[in-house]
Amino acid sequence: MKPVKVVVVGSSNTDMVIQTPKIPSPGETVLGGDYVIASGGKGANQAVASARLGAETILVARVGHDIFGERAVASIGAAGVNTKYIIHDSSAPSGMALIAVDSTGQNSIVVAPGANANLSPEDVNNARDAFQECDVVALQFEVPLVTVERAIALAKELDKIVILNPAPARSFPDYFLRGVDVLIPNEVEASMILGREINASFTHADAANALRKKGVDAVVITLGAEGAVAASHDRIQEIPPRRVKAVDTTAAGDCFTGALATALGEGKDLGQAVYFANAAAALSVTRLGAQTSMPTRQEVDSFIKKR
Repeated sequence: MKPVKVVVVGSSNTDMVIQTPKIPSPGETVLGGDYVIASGGKGANQAVASARLGAETILVARVGHDIFGERAVASIGAAGVNTKYIIHDSSAPSGMALIAVDSTGQNSIVVAPGANANLSPEDVNNARDAFQECDVVALQFEVPLVTVERAIALAKELDKIVILNPAPARSFPDYFLRGVDVLIPNEVEASMILGREINASFTHADAANALRKKGVDAVVITLGAEGAVAASHDRIQEIPPRRVKAVDTTAAGDCFTGALATALGEGKDLGQAVYFANAAAALSVTRLGAQTSMPTRQEVDSFIKKR
């Protein structure tokens, strides 16, 4: 079977991760423990996840013309991602993310976009050859919405599968989702898009169907340790979680998205793809860091066989 080809349009950051007994409250200083400086950013994380799972992956992104950008590109390339379309921007620094991770693996993140804010529709147009050759295009919201919108339009023009992880959550017009094949919000993002709380009277299945009515072919609401709910044109599926001991949940959603892109590109149906992505994301939370936590295809296949 030919390798799946995935294009990711998105952010690249340098993550500064500190382990702490608790996430600080406003005005509070907490004495932390170990720290890690590593490559991150939702776009780069998803690209690394996809590459480690066997897809030929290209990242379209911007980094600063600085040491952080150089290290990020080197790290992304070492993970197997094609970095041809990563631009070194001399007008802005590389993106930065400050991440606190508590004793349960939960995190709090602040991002300074830097060069990510300059990723443009023209950058997407310049990557047309990559779009032409790929099977799946994966997108998120750490770059300008006009750039994401252009990537959706180009992908649909070329008849590619488009998956969108609407994170970090932000407002956008309803028409924006037309052309998206699979929308992958978490519970908070789904609630924000719909403008209503998910609860016993408005369930995850209800929310997924409501999101589909905005023009999306399929919706997967990720629920962390509770699994996921997937809605397509003909059915709703509740995908059970993979039970693991979480060390750091940073980039679990990115791992899920990269894995889903790979699985859909391989021709798996939505339920099978979500099952595979759940397993990959579960493995990722057992390790500290973002890209450093992304599992290989062999690890995911072995994990699935054992459970």
